Amino acid sequence: MRVSAGSGWRRGALAVAAGALPALSFPAPSLWWWAYAALVPWLLLLRTARSGGRAAVEGWLGGTGFLLATHHWLAPSLHVFVVVVAALMGLLWAPWGWLVRRLLAGSPAPGRAVAAVVLVPSAWLVVELVRSWEYLGGPWALLGASQWQVPPALRLASLGGVWLVTLWVVAANTALAALVAVPGARRAAAAAAAVCVLVPAAAWAWAPLPRPSGTVRVAVVQPGVVAGADARFDAGERLTRGLAGREVDLVVWGESSVGYDLDERPDLSERLAALSARVGAPLLVNVDARRPGGPGIFKSSVAVGPRGPTGERYDKMRLVPFGEYVPARSLLGWATAVGRAAEEDRRRGDAPVVMESAGVRTGPLVCFESAFPDTGRVLARGGAELLVAQSATSTFQDSWAPSQHASLAALRAAESGRPMVHATLTGVSAVHGPRGEPVGGRLGTERSGAAVYEVPLASGTTAYVRFGDWAVAAALGSLLSAAAVAAARRLRHGRSRNGGRGKRRPGARRAATRPAPARR
Repeated sequence: MRVSAGSGWRRGALAVAAGALPALSFPAPSLWWWAYAALVPWLLLLRTARSGGRAAVEGWLGGTGFLLATHHWLAPSLHVFVVVVAALMGLLWAPWGWLVRRLLAGSPAPGRAVAAVVLVPSAWLVVELVRSWEYLGGPWALLGASQWQVPPALRLASLGGVWLVTLWVVAANTALAALVAVPGARRAAAAAAAVCVLVPAAAWAWAPLPRPSGTVRVAVVQPGVVAGADARFDAGERLTRGLAGREVDLVVWGESSVGYDLDERPDLSERLAALSARVGAPLLVNVDARRPGGPGIFKSSVAVGPRGPTGERYDKMRLVPFGEYVPARSLLGWATAVGRAAEEDRRRGDAPVVMESAGVRTGPLVCFESAFPDTGRVLARGGAELLVAQSATSTFQDSWAPSQHASLAALRAAESGRPMVHATLTGVSAVHGPRGEPVGGRLGTERSGAAVYEVPLASGTTAYVRFGDWAVAAALGSLLSAAAVAAARRLRHGRSRNGGRGKRRPGARRAATRPAPARR
């Protein structure tokens, strides 16, 4: 297929647009069903690229479009820097684009189409795995996370984490693209599509379920948009007083709900202790402050009882790039001049913590950390019965970010088999049970108040908690095996060609070594 320079520019624009399409399957649009076909236009574009190099370019452009669409709400904070980051991270999709063309271009045989249904999702997962490294931005908008409200997908997550859900979604897209565009492989593509339907059905039927083990009454305090640390504390205090007599077991405040170190402000410790005594339950607050004599500012989940802080504290370990620290500040410190990047780097905690709160072992997370699939698994293996994420997304209050963030609680709950409370300062606050199912109503960004949830507890261990990221290992194994097979075939082909050229007639060696007749 010959493509002119003009059509090359058009194809580039189409690649950016095609890469952006999957964003509609995430909250706030939350068109979860769209995820099963959202990659098809991009796949069809890549398979018709004039060369592998051009497919890699269109993979890069599509990846840039995907990141811009799913992270567009960062633009008011990072300005042009969000485009720079998206373009750099989009390079991760260049090999994926090359692979799509390699497997689906032209009229591939049925075997190659089936291989595409395995290898294209595996390569996509490698991209997600690399960009999930916290220093590259973290695992926001993993494609499998778009299925947070689909029960069969959540059952898959209990088996292999969000990684397995991503593999399933991309496989469905690849099978659909082959079904549409590769007539010679339609039977194989239809069979692959049927398998994509049967996999979640099988998980729904046979995946082990968490065993109910009682309930706990958790109150979430959401003050709403309140300016200033003092006003924020006062609003949380007022809302918590209203919980007296409601027989709660635990009260959770959002991220940065306390703007002062409690050792330096004993008056605030006393007020919190009085609140705990009044409602008859411990408080889990979040302190965002510099410690006296310490190295810097920490964000910490702190338990407070009727006698004051209990001594149980968790310091946030995974920080938001640019929001809470600037990576390679000596090189990228200029980001503070063009956006709302952190003027001072926050400090990191050392280890996860499981707290004893009202007889329930609670595993706290802070904000961004709930995006990482391993966080809930680690806490569940450490004995946590309840996961709690304290968050604040007020900077992005009118964007998709609050809804996207709240949706992650469903996945972490399903993966770990433990309920999860997502408590925020300004919304969206939500609670999900041990299967990922919603519990009670959400507190949206327009709400200010306190809500009590009857949270179901569960025992047992999910396959994801027990076996970890086996889906990632399977994807990597598939790609390495395919690469080894391709290398072996190329080596055999090269040997056969060399062997054919190396055969000579009897006497050819002697004839070749005879001296040429002298010229006169």
